[in-house]
Amino acid sequence: MADTLELFTSIGLSEQKAKETLKNGALSSTLRDAIVQAQNVLGTSGVDKTIGTLLYSMASRLKDTKRLEFLSINIAQRKISSELQLAAALEFLKSHPQDPISQSEFDEACGVGIVITPEQIEDAVESVIKKHKEQLLKERYRFNMGLLMGEARSALKWADGKVIKNEVDMQVLHLLGPKTEADLEKNSVEAAFIMFTVLQGDVGFGETKSLMEQLRGEALKFHKPGENFTTEGYVVTPNTMNLLKKHLEFTGGQIRTRFPPEPNGILHIGHAKAINFNFGYAKANNGICFLRYDDTNPEKEEEKYFTAIKDMVEWLGYTPYDVTHASDHFQKLYDLAVDLIRRGHAYVCHQKGEELKGHNVPPSPWRDRPIEESLVLFERMKKGLFAEGEATLRMKMVMEDGKMDPVAYRIKYTPHHRTGDEWCIYPTYDYTHCLCDSIENITHSLCTKEFQARRSSYYWLCNALDLYCPVQWEYGRLNLTYTVVSKRKIIKLVETGVVRDWDDPRLFTLTALRRRGFPPEAINNFCARVGVTVSQTTTEPHLLEACVRDVLNESAPRAMAVLEPLKVTITNLPENAKSDVRVPDFPANEAKGSHTVPFTRTIFIEQSDFREVMEKGYKRLTPEQPVGLRHAGYVISVQKIIKDSEGKVAELEVTCCSSETAEKPKAFIHWVSKPLACEVRLYEKLFLHKHPEDPSEVPNGFLSDINPHSLEVIRNALVDTSVKTAKVFDKFQFERVGYFSLDPDSTLIFNRTVTLKEDPGKI
Repeated sequence: MADTLELFTSIGLSEQKAKETLKNGALSSTLRDAIVQAQNVLGTSGVDKTIGTLLYSMASRLKDTKRLEFLSINIAQRKISSELQLAAALEFLKSHPQDPISQSEFDEACGVGIVITPEQIEDAVESVIKKHKEQLLKERYRFNMGLLMGEARSALKWADGKVIKNEVDMQVLHLLGPKTEADLEKNSVEAAFIMFTVLQGDVGFGETKSLMEQLRGEALKFHKPGENFTTEGYVVTPNTMNLLKKHLEFTGGQIRTRFPPEPNGILHIGHAKAINFNFGYAKANNGICFLRYDDTNPEKEEEKYFTAIKDMVEWLGYTPYDVTHASDHFQKLYDLAVDLIRRGHAYVCHQKGEELKGHNVPPSPWRDRPIEESLVLFERMKKGLFAEGEATLRMKMVMEDGKMDPVAYRIKYTPHHRTGDEWCIYPTYDYTHCLCDSIENITHSLCTKEFQARRSSYYWLCNALDLYCPVQWEYGRLNLTYTVVSKRKIIKLVETGVVRDWDDPRLFTLTALRRRGFPPEAINNFCARVGVTVSQTTTEPHLLEACVRDVLNESAPRAMAVLEPLKVTITNLPENAKSDVRVPDFPANEAKGSHTVPFTRTIFIEQSDFREVMEKGYKRLTPEQPVGLRHAGYVISVQKIIKDSEGKVAELEVTCCSSETAEKPKAFIHWVSKPLACEVRLYEKLFLHKHPEDPSEVPNGFLSDINPHSLEVIRNALVDTSVKTAKVFDKFQFERVGYFSLDPDSTLIFNRTVTLKEDPGKI
């Protein structure tokens, strides 16, 4: 240990840094070997701090240690003499996994022997500044100096970045002179705004790139088709390059993804991100995406789920290149399982299901049974000669989370919806997933972060069977507060009568959001705002609702509806008075159309738009205060208040005058005349707490956290006649009330999608 510590400090590491390095066994071993290789070239005292720094950087970043000697020697020979060259060298080695390495190609890729003079740097920076001189003089120090750096670096790929930055700073100072107070003040304001944006961390702050921009080209740093081996952690076998060559011949270099849901439940908001990621990545890069049903568990699968899943994918605007099923490949998967046994990588086991649960599973006493015996027993499993749970096929491998020998096949005497009674053994997810990806020549297997623990088993199984191996990439799940999305918990909500079904508008399943009136574009925009992140995202519903308002504000025509009607008789109009009032569908852009509604002697207004006793700040109708009627061109004033037997205001008698001659009122309210009766359903959060599944927040379980006011049904609402031809899921903005969508239940039932931006409590 002392000798190694001394070795590390001899190359320029501080004693503290050397001691920290020693705590990492793998890094210590790699660095020690690298130093020895360099000393073989330079002698024991020839490794100076510059070379030592590069050796340390190389040792901490090199994944394929069989290249250690080659790279250490190139560093010792000062062919690789900068961090920039080292990064290029590591990239070159990653993209050339097989021997032999061409030294000449390596030298060219890493800029070996190229010398950049100070004069070249000065000329390059001068050229870039000349190109942007006009904008620089206009914006001064508000100009994006990173642009100058980037263009100069592009012109001189192997130049030292620090030297370029110093030259840029010097030439900009020479052009603009020292910063003035105005420069400093402006920059500090901008810096404060940027810091505020960063500290907020909220979706919607700053400019959001479109989903296609986030997914296009190299935005995600994904591998190119056929270059799977450049991905960190990808396992290269002697046959890998040959398999990749055949894969490229089949695909033509096209990106191929898949969305692989289990058809045992309805898709939810989290799946919307998965759909957008898988279909969107393919679409953004001129690729194709399969919809593949992972139908390997016949006990839980129903036809209604198959239909609903495809409907939701298409509702979000995506068309699968092909719809496939894991069951399409049952025979192929079985044949591969037989091959796996023959290769000595799988065995038939008789441990019970309860023994295999958890991570501390006792070793199987049948792990080393003869291959021929497992082949016979697996055939007997297929023929139905074992009871359920009496035998499984297990793979001889350890998963990243420590789970040993995962199950590949189990027995289930349940008819399959597609294959009937043909099979009584069914493959598991751990066995099926990667093999179906391989069979379909998927290039990018995109899945959520919890499947990262299965990545090593994914690569292991493809390589154990000597098959083409796709690359698994993980991204963060999208979670919302104030809801549950677990299938089991939604079923419990339905069974206990808390919600009516999977499409109850208080849920966050995609069918529920559609029923509530959420436009698919808004859901896709929400996914884009959340971003294609690796980390798990938990966000609040109001951010999704903001995206909904943005879309509906541009697409939902206006109508007028009164939820709690108060009858108003205009006494200075004749009994049979009737006129048509033109109402713009979109007041901000009247060119988009309009509709007419009747205006008669009797109208209805919201009860809350009248107060018998004037209150400070109240701007609508009172006995002393007139109010305007939207779109009608009238101002009304109260003449008489009529009450029922309980003393409640039942009707108002008013007079009207033209808004052109009357004093401008403090407010204008909506109204209806000769209206249609309708039912309106108002929705709030289903749960009272942000995290209803968290025992620390809700000790008695999520069913104890139901919001008693999550649904309010108003059966006697009134709406203007413009909605009489509305179809299911048609959307409207009820002026001053909110956005609503026509429910599938029956005619003229409206679900409130979201409220308007204004605070509904505003007086």
